[in-house]
Amino acid sequence: MRSRTGSADEGPGPAPATGLPPPAERGATVIPDRVVARIAAQAARTAQARRAAVPPGPGTPSAPSATAAVRTGSVRLHLAMDLPYPADLAYVCERIQRDVAERVAHLTGLRVGEVTLTVRRLVTAAAPGRGRVR
Repeated sequence: MRSRTGSADEGPGPAPATGLPPPAERGATVIPDRVVARIAAQAARTAQARRAAVPPGPGTPSAPSATAAVRTGSVRLHLAMDLPYPADLAYVCERIQRDVAERVAHLTGLRVGEVTLTVRRLVTAAAPGRGRVR
C-alpha cells in the first residue's frame, strides 16, 4: 500500500474541476407550466375543501382546474372552481387565492404574481323534502 505525502492544505476530497463556471452560473431548474398548473389545481382542491365546504348532494362540485404561465421566476395562475351558495363569495375567493398562492410558492420556489379565480357555478345544498308539491 502506498501512502501519499503532501502538504496539510490538501483536503481528502476531489480536486475542483478546472474550467467550469461557479455552480450559480451553470444553469437553473425549470418547472414546466403544466406541472405548476397541476400543483395549483391540487392546492385549489385542498383550499376548496377547507375554505368553502361545498355541500354533498346531487349538485356535487367538479374538481377545480388550473392553468399557469411561468415567466422568469414568477407565475400567473388562473383557477376555475365551483363554490357553495349561500356564502360570502368575496371572502371565500380571497382566502382560496391566498392559500393557493402560498402553497404554489412554497412547493415550487416561484413568486406568484397573480391568481385569478373564476367561479364556474354556485352549488346549493339540496334540502330534504323540497321538490315538487302535489
